[in-house]
Amino acid sequence: MTSRETNPNFMNGVPELLILRLLNEKEMYGYELVQAIRERTDAVVAVGEGVVYPVLHGLESDGALKSRRKTVNGRSRIYYSVTARGSRRLADLSETWTNLAGAIHRMLMGGQSAEAV
Repeated sequence: MTSRETNPNFMNGVPELLILRLLNEKEMYGYELVQAIRERTDAVVAVGEGVVYPVLHGLESDGALKSRRKTVNGRSRIYYSVTARGSRRLADLSETWTNLAGAIHRMLMGGQSAEAV
């Protein structure tokens, strides 16, 4: 029996991808990311702080993000930004998700792969 690669849970990497994409543009704090994801996806993707903060902490632990405390309008917040490692991770995730979205789109449109013909 041969081993096959599977994608057991398609949504697992979505918050990470979206967070890295947003932080690649500018530094942001957690709740700002929650709002930006909701706005930019027209509320199709809505993640709460309970999803965002663990992803931020994991990415920071992996060296993909760095953080700094900043006071704005009297409020102290932790702002996150992408490191070089995070930029590479974003590029890899973007390629993976672009390929996956293309494959799903072809299936929905009734297309076949070159191998199936």
